[in-house]
Amino acid sequence: MRKVPWFEVGDARVDGVHVLVPHGEIDSLTAPTLGRRILELVEAGISRLVVDLSETTFMDSTGLAVLVNGLRQLGRRNGKLVIVCPTERIMRPFQITGLHNHLSIVKSREQALLALG
Repeated sequence: MRKVPWFEVGDARVDGVHVLVPHGEIDSLTAPTLGRRILELVEAGISRLVVDLSETTFMDSTGLAVLVNGLRQLGRRNGKLVIVCPTERIMRPFQITGLHNHLSIVKSREQALLALG
């Protein structure tokens, strides 16, 4: 049985925008934790969300699916999701799948907050 890697999701409010910061690996074992937190925020009425991947060390297709689902959930409520992806290693799955053309991805939290105005 595979050991669950260390993972946690930090929460913050910055200038009226909710910011989630996943720490560690986002894979099939940990992605559901991030997905549940995004869904909780959407159901609580959050309409502007930043997912800051600067503390993420690895992300597979399960993590991508969670972010796409979060975007869909926010979109149904006229919300917006911006993803902070400062490293090439974490950006690579977005590029391979072409999702970087469909998601709002920036290199810094400051850029994300500006994008959400």
